[in-house]
Amino acid sequence: MNKKALFVDDEQDVLEIYEALCVQAGYEAHISATASEALQTIKRENIQVMFFDLKMPDMNGIELCRKVREKNKIALIYAVTGYSSLFQLAECREAGFDDYFKKPIDFELFTNILKQSFQKLERWSKR
Repeated sequence: MNKKALFVDDEQDVLEIYEALCVQAGYEAHISATASEALQTIKRENIQVMFFDLKMPDMNGIELCRKVREKNKIALIYAVTGYSSLFQLAECREAGFDDYFKKPIDFELFTNILKQSFQKLERWSKR
């Protein structure tokens, strides 16, 4: 099973942190600064674990999640944002996000989420 994760955020320093933590945990990282760039990456690569910032200039993370969910029902997709509200949480669930995290995300929690996500996908693939 491939162990690729995609991180989409318009802040370059945040992307670099995600990428470093992902690689350090033993997974392949793909990063995108825009939602449209992320959609191109998803077309080229078989990626099943994704983290989307909610507030981005070209397309927000909720719209991006809806687009990905149209074609990929199995992927594990997480919302990450510096701006949170209960309304947004409900909207995230409706859009198809599997979980929701506030920035700054704790590094240990982030690494555990990655590991658990790949373990879950591996378990599902054996059925």
